Amino acid sequence: MELIRSYFPELTPGQLGQLEKLGKGLAGWNEKINLVSRKETSMLEERHLLHSMAIARFITFPPGAGIVDVGTGGGLPGLPLAILFPECRFTLVDSIGKKIRVVSDLVRQTGLTNVTPLQERAEKMKDSYDFVVSRAVTAFPIFYEWTANLLKPAGPSPKPPGGIIYLKGGELGEELAGFRGRVRIEPIRQWFSEPFFETKYVVYLPTGETGT
Repeated sequence: MELIRSYFPELTPGQLGQLEKLGKGLAGWNEKINLVSRKETSMLEERHLLHSMAIARFITFPPGAGIVDVGTGGGLPGLPLAILFPECRFTLVDSIGKKIRVVSDLVRQTGLTNVTPLQERAEKMKDSYDFVVSRAVTAFPIFYEWTANLLKPAGPSPKPPGGIIYLKGGELGEELAGFRGRVRIEPIRQWFSEPFFETKYVVYLPTGETGT
């Protein structure tokens, strides 16, 4: 966890220990279920854990916030964020049962008490949350259609405002054309210097811009 420690020196020994258990657990499960590219197993810390944690450099979730990770797969970005924000409540959602079983096991291995794994399709969910997070599940306009209904209505001057926080890579101009003036796009390279992050971004659509 030296790379993570270098970027997040404020982490406690307990949090670093949880992240280490998460990395080992993901690597172990990846040998049985293809959660991430097998070629990237040796780069889990950089390309999966640290990438997920870029959201924590973009925003500090307020204590008590409810966050849903839609299309969580093996628990990314939700599990690293749950370790970073123990006073927040995380629901990790995927429609594939075997992936939610992996998430449940990783929750057990890391000792997290603020995570609820859920097998469901986002379109069928009835609960609402302060934030929706995800990591490149599909094109942003499609993801928006799936998840905008999951956000709580915008309150008076929320601090910080809720919304959709999406990790995405590549050329985003055409994909986000319909959201011009509504989304904020932050390059991850401003926080992390590894070449992998040169074309990676945090896309943020505030609740007040979603129509909720």
